[in-house]
Amino acid sequence: METTRINLQSKSLVRTAALAKAIGHPVRIAILQFLSGRDVCICGDITDVIPLAQSTVSQHLKVLKEAGLIKGDVEGVKTCYCLNRDGLREFEQLFSSLFSELNSPDSGNCC
Repeated sequence: METTRINLQSKSLVRTAALAKAIGHPVRIAILQFLSGRDVCICGDITDVIPLAQSTVSQHLKVLKEAGLIKGDVEGVKTCYCLNRDGLREFEQLFSSLFSELNSPDSGNCC
């Protein structure tokens, strides 16, 4: 049986891992859920519902924004955040593909 080496630098693999890391904290998932019910949100609104310091929430927002899952527009001294639908679609496609591969009848199941 021939073994195919995996390219650990493949764009798909690296991106999927980055997205998994971005949502790998309960606060970030809570932020995404909070934003899903709104068109836009000012950061102060988030700290009203997530009992953490503004600076902590800002760090989590930064991670989500860098991953492309949310967008943020500066309006004066505040930043309005909303979901990035394109980023969420990419997330869904990558993870759907991953789970399809993992659940494929052809994927090994030794246990």
